[in-house]
Amino acid sequence: MTWYALQHKPAQGDRAVEHLQNQDIACFYPKITVEKIKAGKRSKKLEPLFPGYLFVNLEQTDPMWAKLRSTRGVLRVVSFANKPAPISDDVILHIKDSLLTVAEHGGIKPGQAVELDDGPFKGINAIFQAYDGEERAIVLISFMQKQQMVKVPVGAIRRQG
Repeated sequence: MTWYALQHKPAQGDRAVEHLQNQDIACFYPKITVEKIKAGKRSKKLEPLFPGYLFVNLEQTDPMWAKLRSTRGVLRVVSFANKPAPISDDVILHIKDSLLTVAEHGGIKPGQAVELDDGPFKGINAIFQAYDGEERAIVLISFMQKQQMVKVPVGAIRRQG
């Protein structure tokens, strides 16, 4: 069987997957957790990795092809020269592996060791405490034999290890 991309109707990816699975069509709709800041509050939300697209695994001769376009939520099959564009199994496998890697690593968590690689504290090891808005982070550094809380740009911290 071969993987193909489908374009789904706006905001109907989950609906398309549900209806395709009801027809026993193997689907892959990769999603990742994204941190958003809305009204000054940080929240995590699950969003599609490829907005507007999902993948199905079908044989070219499968009779289900005729039903794909009329499936609720599905807009069209991604095609070139009126032929569905196949996607290599290696590509799908790489996407799945990458999703697992992202899920395992996640973001920087409180208490995690980081290194400051920009600004006046460049090269200093610190302990990540929390995010302070969208662009700053609070870290603990050892300075003059005392733990000091410092606010630094998020881009200046790098996870150790």
